[in-house]
Amino acid sequence: MLYDRSEPAPGNGYQAGHAELIAHSHLHLLGRPLLAEGADLGERLYRAPFVVLAHDAGADPVFFYANLTAQRLFELAWADFVRLPSRHSAEPVAREERQRLLDRVAGQGYIDDYAGVRVSATGRRFRIADARVWNLLGADGRAVGQAAAFSDWRALAGAD
Repeated sequence: MLYDRSEPAPGNGYQAGHAELIAHSHLHLLGRPLLAEGADLGERLYRAPFVVLAHDAGADPVFFYANLTAQRLFELAWADFVRLPSRHSAEPVAREERQRLLDRVAGQGYIDDYAGVRVSATGRRFRIADARVWNLLGADGRAVGQAAAFSDWRALAGAD
């Protein structure tokens, strides 16, 4: 599946198609909404006070979505985020752990208990907890990528 990697803006409904894919897959797999129902899903997801990320299903998955909270936390502008292989969101020593997580999600459809250390573009390290990671499901029900959401993070000592 090809993803439009243009930045969310009023003209594209804040990437309404991506927001629908992310939110509907979450509801289908986890049985609960990512956001409360309402109009302007694209804008609400983009401006949500929690992190939402999504990557494609390539051999080396690349992000195609990162809301504003994710951009601030990872210290990356949209244009840089959507060119970043998702493995680079973890430190090199944590990438094997991250791959085990993604394999678990691929097999189960989702997890809702992930915790781990991530790193921003400037090298700031932070721990995330209670993250949800789920498959993105295309119209035919096949996985076309994965998404993650979390609202629990804290900077690690010495990370500033």
